[in-house]
Amino acid sequence: MRTRFLIRRFTHAALLLLAISLLSFALAQLAPGDFFDQMRMNPRVSAQTVEGLRSEYGLDRSFAVRYGLWLRSVVGGEFGISLAYNSPVGPLLVPRARNTLLLTGVSTVLAWLLAVPVGVWSATNRRKFSRQSSGLATSTLLTIPDLLLFLCLLLFAVRSGWFPSGGMASLGSRNPDLFHRMKDIAWHLFLPSLGLALATLPILVRHVRSAMIEVLDSPFMRAARSHGIPHSRLLFRFALPVAANPLISLFGCSVATMLSSSLLVEVIMSWPGLGPLLVEATLNKDVYIVVGTVMLSALFLIAGNLVADVLLFTVDPRIRRE
Repeated sequence: MRTRFLIRRFTHAALLLLAISLLSFALAQLAPGDFFDQMRMNPRVSAQTVEGLRSEYGLDRSFAVRYGLWLRSVVGGEFGISLAYNSPVGPLLVPRARNTLLLTGVSTVLAWLLAVPVGVWSATNRRKFSRQSSGLATSTLLTIPDLLLFLCLLLFAVRSGWFPSGGMASLGSRNPDLFHRMKDIAWHLFLPSLGLALATLPILVRHVRSAMIEVLDSPFMRAARSHGIPHSRLLFRFALPVAANPLISLFGCSVATMLSSSLLVEVIMSWPGLGPLLVEATLNKDVYIVVGTVMLSALFLIAGNLVADVLLFTVDPRIRRE
């Protein structure tokens, strides 16, 4: 049963990736202009030279032929040829994707580590002051746009000097010691990951709180409470596992939010991930880098939802019966 479930989910993921690739490739090709527009405006470059370059990169072929050639390059790990770098796109994307995964992974863990205890606390402490303070904090974070939040963190880093204002490693740092390199990366990672976690935290806290309130008000919890089970054991041994199902489903949605926000924070705080590369490729109309970046982002999103589905399949016997 588990094998059949995994095969079905992987098949759906592969078909979805294929549809996303076709749509993103079509939109990138239908956009007005191309990489050689600025070259055409240069009077020193002849029209024959421009057309020769377009033919060399296959831009003069039909859409179906270009898409087929691109799919074949994806199988080979190249993801097409970058027009700006004149090299395969795959090796350009791999280190950027690794940096984006590091940022989103740390931010996701940090957001959930904060959201679960805060949500459980606000669900169990329903006094007026606790409820109002929790609601005020989450509402305030919800009203702050992500762009303004990230700019404030960047301003704080520049004005205080306590944290790096960009990049992934200190300038001139060539320390071969692994511990010092990891410490330097963690220091550069702190503010971007904190910003991503704060951008997602209010929604997670509200979902954790509502899921816990629903479970705590259920009949079996009242019966367990009447048997004299300690409060902490009641929360973490009985209530939280029952409330885990909607939270596991929410995990996939939080991955999508992290990925969309990570592109913004990477550009603002100069984190060398997929975001700055995507902006640069969009401005240069480097089609294959744009499509490759979109495909990697879609792959991360689908992988996050796939992990959530597998976790739900593991912990919920009702899904296994279905």
